[in-house]
Amino acid sequence: MSRSTAARPLRVAILSFAHGHAVSYARLLAARPDVELVTADPDGATSGGDALRGRALAEAIGVDYVDSYEAALKLKPDAVIVTSETAGHRELVERAVAAGADVLCEKPLATSMTDARAIVAAASASGSILMTAYPVRFSLAFQDALARVRRGELGEVLAIRGANNGKLPSDRGWFIEPDAAGGGALVDHVVHCAQLIDELLAETPHSVRAVDNAVFHARRAPRVETGGVVSLRYPSGVVAAIDCSWSWPDSAPNWGGLTLDVIGTKGSIHVAPFAQHVAGFDRDGAIWEDCGADLDEAMLDEFVAAVRAQRTPVPDGASGVRTLAIVDAALRSARAGGTPVSPARAS
Repeated sequence: MSRSTAARPLRVAILSFAHGHAVSYARLLAARPDVELVTADPDGATSGGDALRGRALAEAIGVDYVDSYEAALKLKPDAVIVTSETAGHRELVERAVAAGADVLCEKPLATSMTDARAIVAAASASGSILMTAYPVRFSLAFQDALARVRRGELGEVLAIRGANNGKLPSDRGWFIEPDAAGGGALVDHVVHCAQLIDELLAETPHSVRAVDNAVFHARRAPRVETGGVVSLRYPSGVVAAIDCSWSWPDSAPNWGGLTLDVIGTKGSIHVAPFAQHVAGFDRDGAIWEDCGADLDEAMLDEFVAAVRAQRTPVPDGASGVRTLAIVDAALRSARAGGTPVSPARAS
């Protein structure tokens, strides 16, 4: 796609406020002098959960709003951010690239491998840039770990242990609806760790095994898994495990946390992207204030830079497909009682 945006603000449209990250993206982009932002969330009025949606949310955060996706795309945005329910990603990405826009799509890329491959194919056919929204890979802690692994400082990597636990996302009810989200905690929390492991190892697992349960929040989320463990085996011999759950109570001071431990023949490293914070209590209860780098901001910086330079962003759409292949295999394994399965091909 050939167009010059160097001399003017980048026109960006956010399609849907379904995903909680949309609010952060909107606030960050609205504060940038090099971006003209518009938002649309026509499905907000019929969404489940208590989160503010639609025009009311746009007014609350002070961003421009139109009443339909069609109206947003008629403004000919240079770039579109898709933050709908996961099941809606394919349709919105296909509409965006057909309108000539580059796309940042929320993760997971889709609820099925068929839709994920179709999203990548549509972007490729139109010449549009496609980036998958994985902000954690922009953490300085992960960047340092990645550099050390690539320099060989840990020796041969033997094992990786990831953990991503947090609260039940009940304020946005679609997260606990399998048709809209594709699953529960296995989908919501495996993807982050899986994408980091994908970058660290640059290889695809040949075997995925998963077990899950619905012990946590059984009455509130009866149709999806709320906890699980996924184990991965790679051709190089590396073994990885991902602990994923919605196990944190509603009273926890923040949404949750993610960690990654990389063990090699010469040493190991612990990655804790959200470790920088101030915590304590006041008369209203627990407080938690992040004081590290804003990972959403770093990710948006990469996307905006890629759109202006018309280059492939990191992580791209292919990364989103590879990561979804691990989630897809984990779901199939869990449904088969923990039987190891092979991931579907990414292309």
